Amino acid sequence: MSDFYQNNNPADLLAQYGSPLYVYNEQIFRAQCRAMRAFCPYSHYAVNYAIKANSNLSLLRIAREEGLRADASSPGEIVAALAAGFPPSEIFFIVNNAAPDELKFAMEKGVFVSVDSLSQIETFGRIAQEKDAPVNANTPTQIESLNKFAQGHGVAATGEVLAGAIVGIEREALSSDLVKREPSPVSGAPHPIAIRFNTGIGAGHHKKVVTGGDDTKFGILPRDIPRVKELLAQYNLRLVGINHHIGSNYAQEMYLVGARALIDIARQFEGLDFIDFGGGFYIPYHKLDGEKPFDLTPVGVELAQLMQDFSAEYGKPLTAMTEPGRYIAAECGVLLGTVHATKQMGAVHYVGCDVGFSVLARPTMYDAHHDIIAYNASGQPITEYPVSQAPHDIQFTENRGAFRLTNVVGNQCETGDYIAKNRSLPPLQPGDILAIQDAGAYGYSMASQYNLRARPAEVLIKKSGETELIRRRDSYEDMLSNMT
Repeated sequence: MSDFYQNNNPADLLAQYGSPLYVYNEQIFRAQCRAMRAFCPYSHYAVNYAIKANSNLSLLRIAREEGLRADASSPGEIVAALAAGFPPSEIFFIVNNAAPDELKFAMEKGVFVSVDSLSQIETFGRIAQEKDAPVNANTPTQIESLNKFAQGHGVAATGEVLAGAIVGIEREALSSDLVKREPSPVSGAPHPIAIRFNTGIGAGHHKKVVTGGDDTKFGILPRDIPRVKELLAQYNLRLVGINHHIGSNYAQEMYLVGARALIDIARQFEGLDFIDFGGGFYIPYHKLDGEKPFDLTPVGVELAQLMQDFSAEYGKPLTAMTEPGRYIAAECGVLLGTVHATKQMGAVHYVGCDVGFSVLARPTMYDAHHDIIAYNASGQPITEYPVSQAPHDIQFTENRGAFRLTNVVGNQCETGDYIAKNRSLPPLQPGDILAIQDAGAYGYSMASQYNLRARPAEVLIKKSGETELIRRRDSYEDMLSNMT
């Protein structure tokens, strides 16, 4: 077996845990966490793992152990981060069209919030005013709690904080021995907020993952900065951080173009404590064709220099944040599936397997490429190849014949249900195993129960080589449990 499986056999894994199956390698996940922590040699640098890429609690716990913080995009992801052991001070909730109850939920949990529209600033401001019953943090315990909240986000701490803003304490749960409720000398201290801006720069491997520029729903445009300042003053809000995200899996030079544009926006605000430059870091999905990883070192070095120069200009050191998701999780994951049928339809050869788009949505949704390595029913590679080396001339160890162009499709009742089109693969037969590569990010997290198909189990190959079930496969009872 390859190093990925650490002497585990793919066929044995499917026999034990069922097919299809998400398999994650702990060592690869940890290595990517460490690579991202080392990305930017700047003394005030923090990494927020984007939970949406893969929200399994076991992986979240590993990310926390490796010194990462958490980037959440929903209340559910906040709950997952808290369950994985992240303190509220290390969770950054970056919202998009959030309901008022979602903003309240985050504020009551002590989670820091970023909004991305003028109307959401107003919604956040109204909620903050409702909670503006001042409390006085004037004991060592109170100040320590406030400092944890402040330091977790690079926010300058003060002696007073609004009720509900102290880490992890809901206003209703504040006790008299922890927080005094009598009026504070600075009643109405500004409530901290962050804002997502759209610098006008977008990039990504598909138009659906471009999150900057004119044709996207995200962020506030620079032309609206005067109105932003009016709303901050109107609702007594203090802007402590700005952020953006230009897209996903793009040419990394664009990261610095976006960073410079965001720093230009930062120049227009006083009192900032941090700048979050987003994620989207590139990983190679075409490894079998010889595609190599992108060297992020020059990008990180230049980002560090940009922040050092701007902090000197700004008059204080600002924290630089990144929010990688795919870069951390994608390469640690392989999705195993089983071939169940083959057929010839005119000029097109089809291989049908149990990996439908309810299990892996990326190919259908984004035309995304995932390398596929084939194993026989015993879990032995049918052949070792890179596809780029004259694939149609390669013969197989089992004498199955030459590679052929193949459409790999799933078991969903949709014509658009496919994993690969016109892929050069060995002739496959029922019982063979497909190992779909680089499936650790936006795989299970985008899975569904469409056609009432069970979502697969998730398994972690630990550093020791032992396997651990970290999410069980859906049962039919699970799928009906919320229905009445």
